Amino acid sequence: MDKKGLKYIIIAVATVALLMVMQYNRPKEINWTNSYVAKHKIPYGTFVLNDVMQNLFKDKIQQVNIPPFEFLKENEDISGTYFFVNNNVSFGDTELASLLDWVDKGNTLFIASENYEEQLLDTLKINTASLFSGLDNIRSHKHRLVNPQLASKDGYFFNKEDYVTYFQEFKTDAMTILGTVTNINNDNTDIKKEQVNNVVKTSFGKGEIILSTFPKAFTNYFILKDNNKQYTAGILSYLDDSRTIYMDNHYKSGKSVYTSPMYVFLNTKEFKWAYYLALIGVVIYVFFEGKRKQRAIPVINPLKNQTLAFTRTIADMYFEKGERKQITEHKIAHFLEYIRSRFYMSTLNRDDSFYTNLAMRSNHSKEEIKALFSLIEQLEAKDNLTDIELQKLNSAIENFKKKSHGK
Repeated sequence: MDKKGLKYIIIAVATVALLMVMQYNRPKEINWTNSYVAKHKIPYGTFVLNDVMQNLFKDKIQQVNIPPFEFLKENEDISGTYFFVNNNVSFGDTELASLLDWVDKGNTLFIASENYEEQLLDTLKINTASLFSGLDNIRSHKHRLVNPQLASKDGYFFNKEDYVTYFQEFKTDAMTILGTVTNINNDNTDIKKEQVNNVVKTSFGKGEIILSTFPKAFTNYFILKDNNKQYTAGILSYLDDSRTIYMDNHYKSGKSVYTSPMYVFLNTKEFKWAYYLALIGVVIYVFFEGKRKQRAIPVINPLKNQTLAFTRTIADMYFEKGERKQITEHKIAHFLEYIRSRFYMSTLNRDDSFYTNLAMRSNHSKEEIKALFSLIEQLEAKDNLTDIELQKLNSAIENFKKKSHGK
């Protein structure tokens, strides 16, 4: 290698090393993924929520890691509150029916989700809608609790989204409004939109259902910011602390268990860069040492397909012996197989419906199809055939195939 090439290699290695040092010392980016997983300490995880509930409700908290349908089937006699929090909770008809039957017996269903399935909304006779900030670039919303004992004078603010989901219509008198939300200016003064309801409670049979369209109220970021924990605590105060609260860990957007060993390397800065260095070393080794060091492997041509030649040999043998009848039978059988495999039609019943369907699928007229099969039937009925008749059959079949292929 000449000096010029070595100079370029040194410059490239120095550049890569400088970039690695800069990347290594860069502050770790915040993960804003909608997780809602109890073990996650990222902003939108629910580690703080579960820690708070363990302190508030003591031994009344039970973690559930399986689907609700399976859990309720295995524990038919349990009672209390089933607690769901995620950006999207959708049960399905069978699982929802199982949950509602459980609530009807005198239990409580708590769901905090931005999106609800139509089956649940129709059952409770409510609708949801979204309130967007439009072109005003408003990303701040003021949340309030209706109960005067839980209400805050200034409200509780959340400024990470430019829309809110709310409950639009109530077609039942059993609905109780627990919380509201309002779009406001960035200076938290001028109200831009009308106040809408986003936390409600309704009776269902002997039990009750509490719904919230603001699941982020239960995330680490919201609870730890300013005095927002009072809002979360106010909603939790509607739960019966004398009964067991079943915390769902199944319907979560985040991944609670990482099964890949690469997660350990890529989530730890030191291991991640050790992994990158190993990859760079492999690339350098392949670049300098990956040259061919053995003689070229000879190319062995695959065996040719002799099926066509064999077929021609058999056909010539029939023709030389004057066995035109056998040739005709093979020709007709092959043509019928062609119709079955290409047009997916049965050739057992060659009636008027068969002619019509084949004409439509093969780009022929019905009269042309009838003429072709009339010729076939005439030749099948004969014991002795001439070369002219055999050629006529072959031409008719070949013309049929050409027109079928659009040629």
